[in-house]
Amino acid sequence: MGLIRARNGKFYGETDLGGAHGQGTLFEISTTGQLHTLYTFCSQPNCADGSEPIAGLVQASDGNFYGTTSGLGGQSTSYGTVFRITPSGTLTTLHAFDYSDGSFAGQMIEGTDGNLYGTTWNGGAFKGGTLFKMTLDGTLTTLYNFCSQSGCADGETPIAGLTQDTNGEFYGTTELGGTDAACNGFTCGTVFSLSVGLGPFIAAEPPYGAVNAKIIIIGSSLKSTTRVAFNGKPATYTVISDSEIETIVPAGATTGAIKVVTPAGTLKSNEVFQVLK
Repeated sequence: MGLIRARNGKFYGETDLGGAHGQGTLFEISTTGQLHTLYTFCSQPNCADGSEPIAGLVQASDGNFYGTTSGLGGQSTSYGTVFRITPSGTLTTLHAFDYSDGSFAGQMIEGTDGNLYGTTWNGGAFKGGTLFKMTLDGTLTTLYNFCSQSGCADGETPIAGLTQDTNGEFYGTTELGGTDAACNGFTCGTVFSLSVGLGPFIAAEPPYGAVNAKIIIIGSSLKSTTRVAFNGKPATYTVISDSEIETIVPAGATTGAIKVVTPAGTLKSNEVFQVLK
């Protein structure tokens, strides 16, 4: 699992073991190395708060962090949980998996609709794992159950999580399943896409920078771009290709969304762009 950079400039991460109860921690660390433990798992009776967070965190649009645990959650067997934690360290368990809706969730991402999307490695209707959507208040919807096709032709065990392309669709992989004859009787996994009806957007690389920093914007149908703005502040730009724009963070820019205007409409960045001081 890796660190994520939060909007406050600090880094946040997790350990899968250790801490006061030996079941993992969530921590904050500054760029100068000052570490603060935000939460120690298994602090609640029967580990109702979960244990062993191994998949990583995501900071959502509400400023809070969301993640998963691979163990316990108040149950006698280990199916894992989804949790929310505030930057100050208040943890709320949003969902405890019971195998029928999945088991062992991977790292989640926030879609452009403001919901969280993720995968579970096992469980679900056909025991091959699931794709799910979750609102930020914890309402879970199972979108797909793997191994629903004969011989698990649709794949099994999606352990790597999802990514959202700028076309609006989600993409991922499974560790097992598929139909490739080259596997000589073994199942080698699949690559899949998931459409939930979300529209296209743009992404900034990196999603932060100081004034005058060079930023790359990626997306689709960008060749006829007529305007680029950082939270409303116009910026100079060069169209490199139909999927790439090079731009400069303009003087006076503030933290907020990047918008690109094209003849087909206005595209908005999927993440808040942080203007560094």
